[in-house]
Amino acid sequence: MDITPEQNEIGKDNFNEAVGFSRRALLKTAAAGGAGLGALYFNYEKLNGAPVRTAFIGCGDEANVLITEHPSDYMQIVAIADPRPANIERTFKGSHPEVRIGLNKKLGQAKAAEIKVYPDHEALLKDKDALGLEMVVIAVPLSQHAPIALACMEAGLHVLTEKLMAHNVTECKQMIRTAEKKGLLLAVGHQRHYSVLYDNANSLIRQGLLGDIKFIRAQWHRNNSFPGSDSWKKWDRGTEAKKDREHLLKLEKEGRLKALGYESARQLVDWRLYNKTGGGLMAELGSHQMDAASIFLGKVHPLAVQGYGQKNFYGVKGVGPKENWDDDRDIADHIYVTFEFPGPQHKQDQNDIAIVTYSSINTNRLEFYGETVFGSRGTLIMKEEKEAMLYKEQSPGGGGGLEQRLWVLDSSSGGGPVLDSYNTSAPSAGAAMAKGAVGDKVSRGYREEMEHFCYCVRNGKGWQELRCNGRVAMADAIMALTANLAMKTRKRIEFREEWFDADHDAAPETDAQVTG
Repeated sequence: MDITPEQNEIGKDNFNEAVGFSRRALLKTAAAGGAGLGALYFNYEKLNGAPVRTAFIGCGDEANVLITEHPSDYMQIVAIADPRPANIERTFKGSHPEVRIGLNKKLGQAKAAEIKVYPDHEALLKDKDALGLEMVVIAVPLSQHAPIALACMEAGLHVLTEKLMAHNVTECKQMIRTAEKKGLLLAVGHQRHYSVLYDNANSLIRQGLLGDIKFIRAQWHRNNSFPGSDSWKKWDRGTEAKKDREHLLKLEKEGRLKALGYESARQLVDWRLYNKTGGGLMAELGSHQMDAASIFLGKVHPLAVQGYGQKNFYGVKGVGPKENWDDDRDIADHIYVTFEFPGPQHKQDQNDIAIVTYSSINTNRLEFYGETVFGSRGTLIMKEEKEAMLYKEQSPGGGGGLEQRLWVLDSSSGGGPVLDSYNTSAPSAGAAMAKGAVGDKVSRGYREEMEHFCYCVRNGKGWQELRCNGRVAMADAIMALTANLAMKTRKRIEFREEWFDADHDAAPETDAQVTG
């Protein structure tokens, strides 16, 4: 959606006005306490005891974001494990001044030096008792989420793993069953479940502020097409690959990489490019947007999915830079997917359908990433997990629309808040209060998800307390993985309810009507 900077600010003020109206008491408390996030917002407390002793398995890009955000008053990192020397080095030294600052800067060099380093999860687990280990954070290539999570749970450790939950739905169910059998906590890092911004947006939707929602448009576009700029192809590029190459090739020759689940050193480094190790654009990027969309629609299960995905740029002779012509990646570089979700009256009227579209384009960055929720009364735009903008639907008489600021009023019928438009250039008191409580720097939810997980571990809470527990995360995995199957088979696939039942063995990848 093409909006001006002024319209952008109006939309943000409108959103904050609505939040200030609907959550005034909480926001006042948050503003007075200088908080508004974490324990106050999501209703958890400090630990009953020392920080939870934690190991990070996998120290790549996402792990280092988590390490930067990790709450040291809730979590004590006692060990890290990764077969790549370059990953270990940057975990301590950092690779970005804000989002990946490194352990030395996060904890101080003295405390960071106390953290044990292991070449892989197997070596780490052998020392779990000596380390006093209680939980692990898993941030490895997708194909290894389930094998490592299962090994850690068999060793008696709680598991917080990165998304996507697993490489297939069968593995998701194995993980859930193991965790529940052993009385361990299992959660997945879909951080929007712990984003105050998204929770506020969802609260407004639940109150009916947007009216009926029939369409959500989501996208994650980026341009990796310039020579040498592909962020997923790293084996032949950059200083880190050069540092790792000799070591990883040695592990490959010794058979150690195969034991860890990789056919070659190159496959380990460029794992996102291959179906055997990754899940493509839908798993790595689209799962975030579909998670958000399903939250806005009430976390209902989708009815059906269809889509298109293909290599239109990489591996196509005569298109783009010559270095891409012989590219051997498996995954598509462009995908376009359509999901059908049940509307609130679907049980009574099967025509009550909400449509969610998702696109991921790897050669065009216009509209980077976010979600636009179109309702009968208004439109909500979520932009890059940092901004939320709210606009009233324009009336035939001209009221509302992008240029209008909003009043949020109690419905005369008692049915909840309603929107009204007015002309002014000044932000409302509600908008100012909401902005003051939440702050300008919006948390993406990483810290909060780790805080709450550690709180549940230390305070003996059950898996139901986790906002993105295994059963919730499995639904996100089913959406992403079934979308991949729909693109592969060129079919419209109807979701089966038993796929979403962790106690049932049915799964889309083993369904003859899907794969046949």
